[in-house]
Amino acid sequence: MPVKTLFYRNHTLYVLDQLQLPQRKKYIACRDWQQVAQVIKKMNIRGAPAIGLAAAFGIALAAETQEARDKRRFLDQIRKAAGELKATRPTATNLIWALRQMLDHLAKIKDQDINSIKVLLEKKAQQIWHEDVLINKKLAVHGEKLIHRKDRILTHCNTGALATAGYGTALGVVREAHKRGKQVSVLVDETRPYLQGARLTAWELKEENIPFHLISDNMAGHFISRGEVDCIITGADCVTANGDTANKIGTYILAVLAKENKIPFYIAAPLSTIDTHIKTGSDITIEERPADEITMIAGIRIAPEGIKVKNPAFDITPHKYITAIITEKGIVKKPYLKNLKKLK
Repeated sequence: MPVKTLFYRNHTLYVLDQLQLPQRKKYIACRDWQQVAQVIKKMNIRGAPAIGLAAAFGIALAAETQEARDKRRFLDQIRKAAGELKATRPTATNLIWALRQMLDHLAKIKDQDINSIKVLLEKKAQQIWHEDVLINKKLAVHGEKLIHRKDRILTHCNTGALATAGYGTALGVVREAHKRGKQVSVLVDETRPYLQGARLTAWELKEENIPFHLISDNMAGHFISRGEVDCIITGADCVTANGDTANKIGTYILAVLAKENKIPFYIAAPLSTIDTHIKTGSDITIEERPADEITMIAGIRIAPEGIKVKNPAFDITPHKYITAIITEKGIVKKPYLKNLKKLK
């Protein structure tokens, strides 16, 4: 595994602080579910699968740290923690999926004694963690088939090991192609305003000696129009029943550019990101982030004080712009409304 994004040991969740990368590699120790909620909300950990995993361990901690002896109060407090964790990042389907997995498991084991419930919830969270690594590797194997021997691939945000339990989604596809001897290279856009591309994707690619160049977001159209990009691969935070996709702000622009310039635009996402109960992208709640993410970089102000700011964390890419969706069960093509249902 390239990097440990998070791990659980001795009733403590250790989260790699991605706000410190690439300068420092430091883990935050979370000993209760409230600390887990904070690291998710403040984006010390980010990436749809990774925050889902953190939330699953948050439920384990909500049980472990309780001193309640009354069973009903014990269970109610866990459910309350789940509600608070869900509210930290409202767009991320994987977060909701992971919490649902934990609560469904709780419903199955609720008649056992409190100590047994604590042990079983921890085991369930560990199971979800291990399965995520396997899912990412399966997804990467399927996606790698879409990559040609010398493809120049444009990425957006960070979709590697740092966004998952390990290996990655969209970046996992790149990693798998490189591993199999394909001479791929990557254009990494910086991904304003949080710079996940510049800080995180570039760091991962450098660590593994995969050729890449870092570009600013507004350079993408220039390189695409000059024929210097063969395909675009991004991750997703939510995929709806019809194939519309919510992903990091700026994804929609890239999808339109890909369509105009006749290059493939791929989404790489596990099945846990697909929510067929959400009909279209217009039904997705878009998270609004704090203004200082726009007006400041690394604590340095770059815009006047007191100005009005809009900072949506995600945008919606309509399904008509998406060439294919890569999952652990295979590559899905249009019509998405029909074909996505077959996987769930």
